[in-house]
Amino acid sequence: MRQPQLRAATSRPLSWRSNCTAAAASASQPSEPLSAHFTNGRPLSRAPAVVRDLSSVLRAILAASPSSHSRAYPLLKSAAFDARLAPDALVDAVLSAVGGPGSRQATALLSRLLASLCRAGRAGAAAAAYASMEARGVTPDAKSRTDLLAVTARSASAADALALLAEMRGKGRPLDAWMFDVVMRACFKEGMYDDAVRLFDEMPASEIEPDQRVCSVAIASLCKLRDANRALLVLRKMQDAGFVPWDFTFNSVVDVLVKGGRMEEALHIKDELLATGKKMSVVLATTLMHGYCLQREVRKALDIFEETLRDGLVPTDVTYTVLIRGCTEEGMPEKAYELCRQMRDHGLLPSTNEFNMVIKGLLNDKLWKDAVSLFKEMADSGIPDAFTYNILIHWLCQRRKIREALNLWEKMNETGVKPYIVTYHSLLLCYCVNGCMDEAVKLYTEMPGKGFTPNVVTYTTLMKGHINKAAFDKAYALLAEMKQNGVSCNDYTYNTLINGLCVVGRVCEVGEMLKRFETEGFVPTAMTYNSIINGFIKAGMMGSAFAVYQQMCAKGIPPNIVTYTSFIDGYCKTSCCDLALKMLNDVRCKGLRPDIAAYNSLIFGFCQEGNMSHALQVLVLMLKDGLLPNISVYNSFITGYKNLKMMEEALRLYEKMIKEGIDLDTATYTTLIDGFSKDGNVTFALKLYSEMVAKGNIPDHITFTALTHGLCRNGDIDDARKLLDEMNRLDIRPNVLMYNMLINGYLRNGKLQEAFRLHDEMLERKIMPDDTTYDILVGMKSLGSDSPIDAENPNLSSTG
Repeated sequence: MRQPQLRAATSRPLSWRSNCTAAAASASQPSEPLSAHFTNGRPLSRAPAVVRDLSSVLRAILAASPSSHSRAYPLLKSAAFDARLAPDALVDAVLSAVGGPGSRQATALLSRLLASLCRAGRAGAAAAAYASMEARGVTPDAKSRTDLLAVTARSASAADALALLAEMRGKGRPLDAWMFDVVMRACFKEGMYDDAVRLFDEMPASEIEPDQRVCSVAIASLCKLRDANRALLVLRKMQDAGFVPWDFTFNSVVDVLVKGGRMEEALHIKDELLATGKKMSVVLATTLMHGYCLQREVRKALDIFEETLRDGLVPTDVTYTVLIRGCTEEGMPEKAYELCRQMRDHGLLPSTNEFNMVIKGLLNDKLWKDAVSLFKEMADSGIPDAFTYNILIHWLCQRRKIREALNLWEKMNETGVKPYIVTYHSLLLCYCVNGCMDEAVKLYTEMPGKGFTPNVVTYTTLMKGHINKAAFDKAYALLAEMKQNGVSCNDYTYNTLINGLCVVGRVCEVGEMLKRFETEGFVPTAMTYNSIINGFIKAGMMGSAFAVYQQMCAKGIPPNIVTYTSFIDGYCKTSCCDLALKMLNDVRCKGLRPDIAAYNSLIFGFCQEGNMSHALQVLVLMLKDGLLPNISVYNSFITGYKNLKMMEEALRLYEKMIKEGIDLDTATYTTLIDGFSKDGNVTFALKLYSEMVAKGNIPDHITFTALTHGLCRNGDIDDARKLLDEMNRLDIRPNVLMYNMLINGYLRNGKLQEAFRLHDEMLERKIMPDDTTYDILVGMKSLGSDSPIDAENPNLSSTG
C-alpha cells in the first residue's frame, strides 16, 4: 500500500495528523521506512500543530524502545530535508519528544541532524539549528561542531569560521585538534596565514596537543609568512613528537629556505626526506632548481634536472619554466633553446612569456637563425603572440634582413595575429634604411585600413628614408601632409628635417628653415646646432661652422661632446690633425669626456697621414679615459698599417681582435684581403675571404675587386674569373675595374679571345667600358702593379 505524503500543516492539517498516526503505528513495524512520510519537497510552516504532531510521532518511536533513536533519526532527517521543516521547529519537536534538553537522546538526535545539514552544504540551516540548540541548552557533540566549522568556512569565509570557533571557546564548549585543523586550513586557503599561526599558538591554552595535521598547516603558514626559523622549530617539535612530516611539509620548508637563499639548509631538509625512505618528488626537485637559479648557480640547477631525469621523474611545465628563465637570465640562450625544444618533445608547451624570453636571448646572442627556427616550430601552437612577432621583426629589421622580416610579417597576417603600430614602424625603418622607399610608402598607405593611424614616429621615419635617398623635397612634403592629418611635429621631426637639409648638401638653406620652424614654436637645441655645424663641416666650410658655434654659445646653449667631435673630425679630414688634437685636449681640460667617435676621428686622421705613433698616443689617451677600442678604431689602425705595407702589424691586430672576441666586419676583412693581396700573400687573402663568408659577413664589390687584383697579380686569371660567378650568386654587381684587370690579365697571357669575350659580357651587363678598357684592348697597355681600386675606396689607398 502506498504511504501517504506529508503536506503543509496550514493547508491539510487532517492529512498531517493522519500521517503522524500512521508513523506512530509503524513504530512497531521496522520493515516500513519512516522517511516515506516526509517525501514532499514543499517547506512546512512553523505552526505549533506541526511541531506537536512531529513531536508525538518521535515520542511514540522513542517510547517503543530506549535505543530506538536510530529509527527516529530518519524521520527527523526526512522532515528536515524532504519537507524542509524550519530548524528551530525541528529542535523544538525533538526536545518536546524527549522531555527537555538534558536528555542524551536529544543531544544524539540533534547532533546527527546538525552533522547532516553540514554535510549537505546547507550552511544557513545548520547555523540556525546550532543557534537554536544553544539557545535551548543543547550542546552538539564535537564531531557535529567540527562539521559546522567546516561548512561555515566553505560556504561563508574563514573569518566566519574563526568567529564561530571563538564563540564556542567563549561559551566554554570543549574543543579538539580537528576543530583547530578545520579552521586553520580555511585560513590557509584564504591567505590568512597570521590567523592560522595564531590559532596554532592558542592550542596549548586550550590544553589541546597539536596533531600531525595541525602542525603541517602551521608549518605551511609560517613558510608563507617567510618565517623559516619558526617553521624549522615547529618541524623539529613535530618530529620529536613522533610524527613523520608529509612531503608537502618538507616541500614547504625547502621552498622558504630556498627563497631566503639558505640552500645548504634546504639541501639538508631534502636529505632528511630521503632518509625517511621517500624519494624526491618533481616538486621538491623543481624547488631546489629554483633556489640555485636564484643564486645564479644555474649549472647546479641543471645537475639536479639531469638527476631527476635519471631517476625517472617527469619534469613539469613549472620545472622547465624555472630552468628556461634561469638560463636566459644567466646568458645561456642555447641551453634555454634546448630546454624549450625538449619541453615540446615531452608534450609540454612553454608559456608565451618564457617563449619570448628564449627568443630574445637567442637574438641577443646573435643566434637569429635558431630563434627563427624555434619560432617556426611553435608558430601553429598559439604560443607566439604579437610581442613575439615584434621582437623578431624588429631585430631582423635592425640588421637589414628585410626578406626574413617580411616572411614573418606574412606569417603574422596568415595566423591572424594583430600587429602593434611599432611592428609597422620596424618594417618602415627597415625599408627606409635599405632604400626601398616605394615599399615603405605602400606600407604607410595600408596602415589606416588596418586600424592604425600614422603618428609622428611614422612620418619622421619616412622623412629620414627620403632624406637618405637624397629626396629632401619628398621628406619636406610629408610635413604638410602630417599637419593636415592633425599630427603635431616634435623636436625630433624638426631636427630630422634640419639634419636632412645638411645631409643632402643644402646647408646654406638651413637658416631660413630654422626661422620658419621657430615661428611654429620649435626651440633649437644642441642637437639642432650640432646638425648644422656638422653639415657645414662636411661641406668643407669650417668658417661657417665656427660661426654657428658662436651663435649657439650666444644663445646660452652649451656645446657638448658631439659639437667638439664634429670639429675634431673636420680638422682631421682637412689634414689638420694637430689642431684636432689640441681641441681634444681643450675638451678634456673643460671636464668633458671625449667619446669613442672623437678619439676614432683623430686615430683615423693620423693613420691616414701615416703617423702611426701619434695614432697610438691617442689610443693610450682613450684607454686612460676608460674607453675600449671598437671595430672602427681597429679598422683605422689596420688601414693605416696596410697603407704603410706593414701587414705584420695589421695581422697582429687581426689576431688580437679574434682573441678578444671582437666581430670583424666587411670593412675589416676587405682591408686585410687588399693588403695581403698586394703583399703577394693571395693564399692568406683567400683564407680570409672564406672566414669572412663563414661568419656571415657579406662581401661587397670592393672585396671582390681586391681579390681580383691579387689573383691577377699572381697570374691566377682563371680563379679571378670565377669571382664573377661568385658575385652573380650573391647578387653583387661587378665594376669596370674588375673587368679591366681580368681583360689585362688574359691579354698578358695571350688569351685574346677570352679578353674580348669579357668585353662583350660588360656590354651585355650594361657596364660601360672606360678609357682604360680601350687602352688595354687597343694599345695592349698593361695595368700597373697597383690597381685603380685605391681610387674607389680611400680606406684601401696605399702610400707606397
